[in-house]
Amino acid sequence: MTLKLDKVSRGPHLPTLVATSIAREIAQGRLKPGDQLPSEQTLALTFAVSRNVVREAIARLRSEGRIWSQQGRGAFVAETPTANSITIDNEALQQAEALGSLFEFRGILEGEAAALAAVRCAPDELKAIRDSIAQMVAEPDGSLSQMRADLEFHRMIAAATHNAYLIEFLVFVSARVGESIQLAGAWHRSEDMTMATMIEHERIAVALESGDPDAARAAMRAHLAGAAQRVGLLSISPYGPPSGDPDGKYASAFAAAKS
Repeated sequence: MTLKLDKVSRGPHLPTLVATSIAREIAQGRLKPGDQLPSEQTLALTFAVSRNVVREAIARLRSEGRIWSQQGRGAFVAETPTANSITIDNEALQQAEALGSLFEFRGILEGEAAALAAVRCAPDELKAIRDSIAQMVAEPDGSLSQMRADLEFHRMIAAATHNAYLIEFLVFVSARVGESIQLAGAWHRSEDMTMATMIEHERIAVALESGDPDAARAAMRAHLAGAAQRVGLLSISPYGPPSGDPDGKYASAFAAAKS
């Protein structure tokens, strides 16, 4: 089996680029039904990406029905790659109504995921969530690296649910939202917008640390409503964005992190 895989160009959607490259190998017959994919480590070295990127790419291909995985054995090309596929058309998502619907769907999933994570989150997972907030604040406003840190925050909360199906769906949906925002040129963050996002992320993290599922659910829904408004969409939830920062606590923390 000779594959035509190579390093992928740097960009905000590395998992998508890796998944697309593997999907092309399947479509062109170099990877046939039943074939086993190279190991995560081999794919990471081939594409010059991290193993986390490879895992997200594999999760996407699995959600599209192109491959299946077995614990301890690896990933294999599906016998009928088009069966049971889940796809979201990026072109359709350039329409505000479609993107708003996807935000709404994401809010339903991520609200419940945050509630579940509040009950199941381990100390090391809480630290990883905190680290992703710090990373987002540290990156230049509006940069692709800041977008990746933002997506990582949501990915870590999904991982903290310890529910493989939630993780797979949330990674898939969040990636599609991120791609659509980037393609639409809507990721133009100012320092004020970054601070608003950081405050919302902080409220979610506090709820997770307190183990309060209701507070985590409400904070996540409010965050996604605020995120939708920041990219030019109307509110997608009966839960409005969280209140401001009356005592200046979050603003002070943000300023310290930025300095």
